Amino acid sequence: MTDTLKKDIRDLSLAELKSYLVSIKEKPFRAQQIFDWIYKKGAVSFDELLNLPQPLKDRLSADFLFEPINIATELTSEDGTRKFLFDLTDAQQVDSVLIPTKGRTTACISTQVGSKFGCRFCASGIGGWKRNLTPAEILAQVLHVRKESSDGRILSHIVFMGIGEPLDNYDNLIRAVDLINGKEAMELGARKITVSTSGVVPKIKMLAAQNVQLELAISLHGYDNPSRNVLMPVNKKYPIEELMSACREYVANKKRVITFEYIMIKGVTVTPAAPAALKKLFNGIKCKMNLIPYNKVDEFAHECPSVKEMTAFRDALEKLGIHATMRTPRGRDVGAACGQLRHVHGKK
Repeated sequence: MTDTLKKDIRDLSLAELKSYLVSIKEKPFRAQQIFDWIYKKGAVSFDELLNLPQPLKDRLSADFLFEPINIATELTSEDGTRKFLFDLTDAQQVDSVLIPTKGRTTACISTQVGSKFGCRFCASGIGGWKRNLTPAEILAQVLHVRKESSDGRILSHIVFMGIGEPLDNYDNLIRAVDLINGKEAMELGARKITVSTSGVVPKIKMLAAQNVQLELAISLHGYDNPSRNVLMPVNKKYPIEELMSACREYVANKKRVITFEYIMIKGVTVTPAAPAALKKLFNGIKCKMNLIPYNKVDEFAHECPSVKEMTAFRDALEKLGIHATMRTPRGRDVGAACGQLRHVHGKK
């Protein structure tokens, strides 16, 4: 059984690890050696820290966890997308997805077990929320998926769009991002890391104040309050006007383009009124739209528009000056597409 009183060593920043080493009368330079083994060479146990003296490895093993991430299931789509279902140490599970496309290899990473937000097109929140993931559990997904990136491809982008609301696990997310981005650890550029949110306004404002140039994606999924209320319960707490205000603040602080994710559902988000309403909504925001064909989830009765209807919708947006791209669904056949990831423990 896991010792819940111990921290996982991947929960520590470099400064915290140096402080620990000094406290046990070890040289602080060992901290960077440990980081190199974990984040640059992909070590998954204390035994693999080969240039550390055995007494130090024994002490680290006594004081910290270094939990392996166990694969419950791995599925590969006909389009090359790979979905990993991981067992956590408390019998919970989360999904990650590796998406190889021309010019980039992207990891879609989970931040929570389940979701509190219950978006009414998405499988992730159907079983409710269980708990936040620790920084170590977030990083373990990234490190494993990076290792699994094949054919000589390097993991180039990370999107926090898996199970959970990333900004609802804000502190653990930022600690993980610091290590993914930091030169001492994984050294992935901040502009290659995207954080997606359903619209948690106070945390968007906190993210705007962070000294890191992350990409921000907003799960908009509606063009006014009534349409957004159909799919996004969070809109009741943070109405669309407040969300747009926070987005303007983010753009002003970061000088970055925001991506608005927009699920295309017949008669809900794809309607004659939507393009003009979106044009008005985006006034003064430097942004682009990512149009996502609805991926079937059994528990919801929504219908995806026809290809002709979706194309006409995109064209209507473009005519109004809104840059809109239609996403090609990836991994649908293995349940890895947008909205399909779910907490599956106990589900047959």
